[in-house]
Formats: sequence, C-alpha cells, structure tokens
Amino acid sequence: QVQIVESGGGLVQPGGSLRLSCVVSGLIFNKYAMRWYRQAPGKEREMVAEITSVGDGKTYDGSVKGRFTISRDNAKNSVFLQMTRLRPEVAAVYFCYAIIGVDGYWGRGNQVTVSS
Repeated sequence: QVQIVESGGGLVQPGGSLRLSCVVSGLIFNKYAMRWYRQAPGKEREMVAEITSVGDGKTYDGSVKGRFTISRDNAKNSVFLQMTRLRPEVAAVYFCYAIIGVDGYWGRGNQVTVSS
C-alpha cells in the first residue's frame, strides 16, 4: 500500500521561508519522478515543481522559479520543497504526488499560510 505523508507546513510571515517534506512508502521510490502541487481556496490544483527519479532534472512553475527549490533524498524515500521569500499569494494546501505512468499517488496535503 502506497503512503505519502507531507509535513513542514504552517504559518509564516511574508518574506519568510518554509521547507516541506514528503515521505513515501510502499513503492520503489527511486524509480519515480515526484511533484509538488498546491491548491488555494476556490482555485484548481496546480503543479509547483517536479523532480526526476534520480534528481538530475527539475522543473518549476514560472511563478515560483528562483524562490522554490525541489530536492529529494532517495535513501530516505523523501522529497522536499524549500520555499523562500514567501508571499501571501502562495498560501495553499501543498500536495506531494508520485508520478506513476498516467496515474499516480497523492498525499493528503499540508497547509501553508503566509500572513503577518
């Protein structure tokens, strides 16, 4: 059974930083690319960043490029999203997603709130 668990969200002031973590179990982690998505209230879920199975390729949504960094540690079955210079508009529930063919597995999400 595949399990994906995000952590590290919370409340941060504008301009601050957060690091999201995602731990995956139940699959051969180093075989699959991973993504972070986010969904703000009243909006559709959107992709934030993607990393290849071995971490040698990264893709970002244009709105976060230069401020967010995706990384992974295959020895720990984990993927991370380092978020810096946070703005209120990036507040959302952030989801970790394992890309497996045309389907995949979602975590339950982790709330990120940016407010003074």
